[in-house]
Amino acid sequence: MLNYWWVTRPKRKLDSIPEVLAAFADISLNQEWTGQRGTQIAYEEALEKAGLKRVGIRRDQSGSGGRTYKAWLHSLGLIFTQKQTKNIKLTLAGEAIINGDSPVTILKNQILKYQFPSSFSVLPNVQVHSRFKIRPFRFLLRLLSDSRLERYLTEEEIAKVVIVQAESETDDVYNSIVAKIIRFRELHDLSLPPDFFELYKPNRSNINPSHPFAHLLDIANTIVNWIEYTQLAIRNEDKKLVILDDKQDEVSQILANAPPFIDRPQDQEYFQRKYGLDPNHIKDTRNLEKTANITASMIAKKKIQMAYLRLSLAKPITAVTPALLAEIMEETGIADSSLVEEILRQAYPHGSIGAFMSSYFEMAFKGQEQCIKFELATAELFREVFKYNAQHLGQTGSKSAPDILLISDNGQYQAIIDNKAYSKYSISGDHHNRMVHNYIERIENYSQSPYSLGFFAYIAGGFGHSIDRQIKNEVRDSGVHGSCVTVAAFIKMIENHQNAIRCYSHKELREIFSLDRQITLADIQQYSGERLFRPSSLSLAADTVSEYKLENR
Repeated sequence: MLNYWWVTRPKRKLDSIPEVLAAFADISLNQEWTGQRGTQIAYEEALEKAGLKRVGIRRDQSGSGGRTYKAWLHSLGLIFTQKQTKNIKLTLAGEAIINGDSPVTILKNQILKYQFPSSFSVLPNVQVHSRFKIRPFRFLLRLLSDSRLERYLTEEEIAKVVIVQAESETDDVYNSIVAKIIRFRELHDLSLPPDFFELYKPNRSNINPSHPFAHLLDIANTIVNWIEYTQLAIRNEDKKLVILDDKQDEVSQILANAPPFIDRPQDQEYFQRKYGLDPNHIKDTRNLEKTANITASMIAKKKIQMAYLRLSLAKPITAVTPALLAEIMEETGIADSSLVEEILRQAYPHGSIGAFMSSYFEMAFKGQEQCIKFELATAELFREVFKYNAQHLGQTGSKSAPDILLISDNGQYQAIIDNKAYSKYSISGDHHNRMVHNYIERIENYSQSPYSLGFFAYIAGGFGHSIDRQIKNEVRDSGVHGSCVTVAAFIKMIENHQNAIRCYSHKELREIFSLDRQITLADIQQYSGERLFRPSSLSLAADTVSEYKLENR
């Protein structure tokens, strides 16, 4: 029996879940799984062929690799075994992912509902100790919001204190964990009980004397990866897990509204259908007895959906285009373009940009590692979603041109976008001069557009505390309005626009990006098409030349 929190981890990150789920549905949906070794091996081979699983040697031909990935989907409430037929079914959350809904939105909902006990944690080959009655990720968000802990956690603290001792969500247990973390920060391993390794040893093997904490640190790392996937928290430059600044209000709302625990974990179908509710449903009322016979067109549809989901994770898809049809046809081998187009237009009439947002969010925190990818993705989002003529200039490495130039024929202006893949970006003196004197003053060196410069903007994982003052200084010295926006807030704009919650014209986007400060989630939510409040440019300008520029752009 596992005497600590445990999550299965064939992969430590959740990015590939849509593809893994699509492959599973293609092989196993509406069929029996238990004891079907051929089906299990076929699923493992499908994962290997898709590059989702490393190719291994199956000496015993047992399909154990496939079973591990199936367990992953079960643990997240995406599939279940129907009691009466023994067939595999998708939960509503699983269906939503297959149908192209944002996997980040769906999986965030599942992660926040993740609990011990669950229909997965009580399985004979899992058996997380019955002493745990807790929603682990909600508990971690509560700790991350606690000023006594300076609003951060480390993986080591999660591994050595939280996952082994946090049994429930009562105030007594919670305050005890806070105290233990504070003590651990003072004494480190000396604060641990003398029988720690005996109490929390691995289930199936002896402790490695060289790395006695390895199994717990592995679990903590996976848990942190999962919570990062929700886009609520991130590891900063010091490797401390912190809630993102512009997600503090959302986390407060999450913690203020605690749903009840799901009961009857031993009844898999009952539990999974409750746990697997997507955000658009409050109850699963489907009649699963009416299962259509498998036809050739249904098989083709599954193949097309799987290929589509794979592509949607790699790039933003906003519409069904001839280029998309060609890619899907090449990957699936289906030569009937009208069939492919019909299935795509029926399933994904407006594309499904949400699948790409997980990758895009991560790029914003990778520093130099993925800076070019971040720039290219940002240009494509402005091009595909907001319909600008977006030119990526960053690949030249030149300090005389910005990362991205936007040209709006509709709004008759051009704009500068600078990407910064950092969690706390601040505008240094060198970067200030580069924006003002290279990018803005000498725009004719890299742009042939006759339009005036409408705005400049920075997009980053997060910003330092002085960013508003730094933006104002650039506005003052350049005579051009500007702003900055976190990747989380920018993603919210994209989601609003794509889901027709709030469609932004180029004129409105110019207004939003001309706030002369950081754009907040509140700005995006409250924007009504009227001019947003902006500090007076006159009060920021040091000389009359800049004042004239700002008022007569």
